[in-house]
Amino acid sequence: MKPKSSGAPRLVTLVLLTGLSVLSMNMFVPSLPNMAVDFGVDYALVNFAIVGYLAVTAFLQIILGPLSDRYGRRPVLIWGLAIFSVASLGCALAEDIYLFLAFRIAQGAIVSGAAISRAVVRDTSGPQEAAGLIAYIGMAMAIAPMLGPMVGGVLDDLFGWRAGFWAYTGFGFVLLAICWVDLKETNRYLGSTFADQVAAYPELFRSRRFWGYAICLSFSIGGFYVFISGAPLVATLVLNIGPGELGLYMGTITAGFFVGSFISGRIAPKFKLTTMMITGRVVACTGLTLALLLVAGGAVNVLTVFGSVVFVGLGNGLSSPSANAGVLSVRPQLAGSASGLSGAMIVGAGAILSSVTGGLLIDTNAPAVMIGLLLACSVAGLLAALYVLWVDQRDPLPPVD
Repeated sequence: MKPKSSGAPRLVTLVLLTGLSVLSMNMFVPSLPNMAVDFGVDYALVNFAIVGYLAVTAFLQIILGPLSDRYGRRPVLIWGLAIFSVASLGCALAEDIYLFLAFRIAQGAIVSGAAISRAVVRDTSGPQEAAGLIAYIGMAMAIAPMLGPMVGGVLDDLFGWRAGFWAYTGFGFVLLAICWVDLKETNRYLGSTFADQVAAYPELFRSRRFWGYAICLSFSIGGFYVFISGAPLVATLVLNIGPGELGLYMGTITAGFFVGSFISGRIAPKFKLTTMMITGRVVACTGLTLALLLVAGGAVNVLTVFGSVVFVGLGNGLSSPSANAGVLSVRPQLAGSASGLSGAMIVGAGAILSSVTGGLLIDTNAPAVMIGLLLACSVAGLLAALYVLWVDQRDPLPPVD
């Protein structure tokens, strides 16, 4: 399956790019304790492989998007994959923790796979068709976080922690070969110079639609960060759930996202972007409001806490692809920049929401506060979606290819 442009890569290529971007974040996480022992350092230092990586990827998204607008999607993706593959090899061979961390930070180049894949879709499809295709790509973002740690844990048990980075190396070079053959240039605005591009940026920053789409996207996905930060505390201190059972329940939000993304892939091309965005936010708000009322009434249990987040995942799966397509459609000639900026906003919002969640939750209020924060994020996303609808009604856009 391909987007409508004859120059578009196969959808599976874009799914693999996104999937590897997600796998790069978490597949090796089960190996962190063994890595600390092997390198002879504190766990906190090894954990920088996650924290530092996230910080770098947030910054890189801001840089790589504009580079893909100026020089093309293909060269940025090819170079990103090449750097990731070599860096993965460096991680697998490193004998010093600081050398390992340097290569680990360089692995962040793979973030181009997630950020620019969306721009490729928008280059080759109309806004509503792009929403459907982005939804299918988003399903990789649902599956990869579930499978990644499982695969990484098995590789560590069988071959040691370095096996995960050898796997990254193999994945990277294989995908590099696939993209070399399948990925043609899709950016139709390569004639502009950097000066022209910089001159066009204010159009993006001044666009009310862009900020509406991006804020909806940031708060929608921000709910994931709230859940990941708050669920372990709720499970351990309130529900007395062990790590194994918690791992199962943590998949509820991902399962909802997978289903919502699949539905979006089927129906998003038939509806306006704002219709899908508002529908997804209403689904999330409805489930969370009911859960909050039940928790406030004393019904604190696995169903009310973890059942409610299924609606968060489902709502995100319905709304996020259309919000993404909207971000990329405001200024098509700056689709890469818009994708990178919105991606950085998501990471930044996630970091803030994670900190707020950790600071507010205590054992006596954890379930209500976590669900309340999730509801607040969903309401903020709904307000942003309604704002875009209001802008569309006051200032309709001409049809966009």
